[in-house]
Amino acid sequence: MLEREIGKRDDIQVSPAVIEQAMVDFRLQNKLTDPQKFQEWLGANGMDYETFHTQVSAGFKLKKLKEAIALPKLQEHFIERKVFLDRVVLSRIIVKEQDVADELKTQIAEGSATFEELAREYSLTDDKVVNGMVGPVSRGSMPDMLRSAIDTASPGDVVGPMCMEELWGLFRVEEFLPASLEDAKLKQSLLDELFERWLSETMQNLPIKLQVK
Repeated sequence: MLEREIGKRDDIQVSPAVIEQAMVDFRLQNKLTDPQKFQEWLGANGMDYETFHTQVSAGFKLKKLKEAIALPKLQEHFIERKVFLDRVVLSRIIVKEQDVADELKTQIAEGSATFEELAREYSLTDDKVVNGMVGPVSRGSMPDMLRSAIDTASPGDVVGPMCMEELWGLFRVEEFLPASLEDAKLKQSLLDELFERWLSETMQNLPIKLQVK
């Protein structure tokens, strides 16, 4: 199916020079510049030179196909997924009673104790040993109440107390990590998601032919 899709598109063209350079780079990286060693490697992998050339070419064409299919939808997909891609670094103090949480927040606000000290002494979660530091959390994975409070906070602010699963939490915002398409790894991940979606939908729509002997 992929071969047919590539074959019918005019925008999937790869320069022979690019393919040849990729093959040269591969041989340099894998110390296969010696012709005899390269032939031995091809044989050990069940290939000849033509097959290897075809595989390299197919890899470039598949990459171009991914881009042709996914790039036009990338911005929209990024916006749809952004709430889950944006992350916030948080620290937390989790206690059983609201009045304890209120008292701890007062101590932090008055400066009589630090957030870190109170996390180590009072928090019920395992991260108390690292001053309550939770690390980066996806905004999309947060309860709505917590996300709303954090969205209007600034780094260093303490939000709460908030009731969550019969416990009470104070949360300090450490750092915002907004997602961006300037992040090459994230961009590639989203392109892969879009291509996989297209591939799945296309495969589902393929006619199934049963051959009965």
